[in-house]
Amino acid sequence: MTTAEKVAYLKGLTEGYGIDPAAKEGKILSTILEILEDLALDVEDLEDEVADLDEGLDAVSEDLADVENVLYDDLDVLDDDLDDEDEDEDEDDGLLFYETECPVCGEIISLDEDAIERPNIQCPACGASLHLTGEEEPEENDGE
Repeated sequence: MTTAEKVAYLKGLTEGYGIDPAAKEGKILSTILEILEDLALDVEDLEDEVADLDEGLDAVSEDLADVENVLYDDLDVLDDDLDDEDEDEDEDDGLLFYETECPVCGEIISLDEDAIERPNIQCPACGASLHLTGEEEPEENDGE
């Protein structure tokens, strides 16, 4: 039973018991019933508005999901294209790379064959000048 139906039932009870609306108690009860009736109608209106808002929110949520799908699908396509480009760049005809540790900052530095041929290099992390001795073993670049 809704609130409006309960108020209507209560109003019917007061009429059925023969409460005189002209008497002091009848006037008070009649006024209370009118207020309750107005409140019940206001609650029904609010419930209807909430239902409308809920439907609108569902529609917006569905639209947002569609936008996200389109956006993320486009980003996936871009990522796939970038991954393909990275794979092409990593295929460097078997160049050798060397790794060494900077004695100043401890950063691991990857060097290609051209850098190894120079007697001194600069650490990209701390800027220290490093003298290469050629003791490191080369690692094959396998596209990783």
